Amino acid sequence: MALMKKASPSNSQSSKHKTPAFLAELLAARSPSGYESEAREVIQKYVEKNADDFQIDALGNCHATLEGTEGPTLMLAGHLDELGLIIKHVNSKGYLYFDAIGGHDRSMISGRRVDILTRNGVIRGVTGKRAIHLMTPEDRKRVPELHQMWIDIGAKSKEEALERVTIGDAAVYTHGLEILHGSLVVSRAFDDKSGAYAVNEALLRLKKGKKLPAQVVSVSTSQEEIGTRGAISSAHLVNPDVALVVDVSHATDHPDADHRKYGSFELGAGPILTRGPNIHPAVFERLMQCAQKHKIPVQIEADPRPTGTDARAIQVARNGIPTGLVGIPLRYMHTPSEVIDLNDLEAVVELLVAFARSLRKGESFR
Repeated sequence: MALMKKASPSNSQSSKHKTPAFLAELLAARSPSGYESEAREVIQKYVEKNADDFQIDALGNCHATLEGTEGPTLMLAGHLDELGLIIKHVNSKGYLYFDAIGGHDRSMISGRRVDILTRNGVIRGVTGKRAIHLMTPEDRKRVPELHQMWIDIGAKSKEEALERVTIGDAAVYTHGLEILHGSLVVSRAFDDKSGAYAVNEALLRLKKGKKLPAQVVSVSTSQEEIGTRGAISSAHLVNPDVALVVDVSHATDHPDADHRKYGSFELGAGPILTRGPNIHPAVFERLMQCAQKHKIPVQIEADPRPTGTDARAIQVARNGIPTGLVGIPLRYMHTPSEVIDLNDLEAVVELLVAFARSLRKGESFR
């Protein structure tokens, strides 16, 4: 019998679809909500030297500013934080019990390798639960509760474990960036490292052109996954005339996605622009005009309520801020293996740049 050639994942991309180093480093950074320091360091590395002003506020939001001549202030926002776990208890045998940071699918947690961020550096652990062989038929039908799972760091006692970790240490999955096929890439935390990359990459490209009328502030927000907390304080500080939020949005081009409920959205078909009460109509129309002018394909999503993004906080900050939402199509949200198309991400950056360049002196969306 002939041997079949062993399949192996592709580990190279053509120059046309090469993952930007800035994005790759952001994805490698571990930044659960409230513990975003590694991601902030990446933003500083790539952005600070190119901005006219760069600040980090008390909540850990990074504000990078390009001064304009005399136009309105545009805020571009994408969040730095990702899902995580937080250590709550260590039992007598050295196993770590945890709670969730952000909205986890509990069925995805067990059997994962995790990095635990401790005072003495990063240590590796494995999430565990009872094996299927040790479950009753009824147990097999249930998704385990958080307190029925644990992290194994190889410790033999509580004392040994506490020499290595501390209550309140946070952990993230270790699933890193890989090429799926062509321009499709997979990683944990594209939600929303891809958005943070987009708003900062747009600022870097605007810096290379002639000075704009508009002042542009790219904000890498913190703690979005636990309630858009960074956006609340950053919108108050920036006080923009108009804001664009970049976050991931559900691609529904996979099995078991009812388009009657969720709409029809595809990877590779361009950014997803949201319409609804959370979105200022004039901002949406300007985005559409910019997309048409620059031949950027877009998809349109309807959302009848405040979105689950930083846009919900920014829109109602101060006296109200005209806000738009640009989505990056993504499969398998809030799992360790989220998938995007790099062509969509590039189109998002191009749309942000076009919007910023369209703003003129004295223009107001209010």
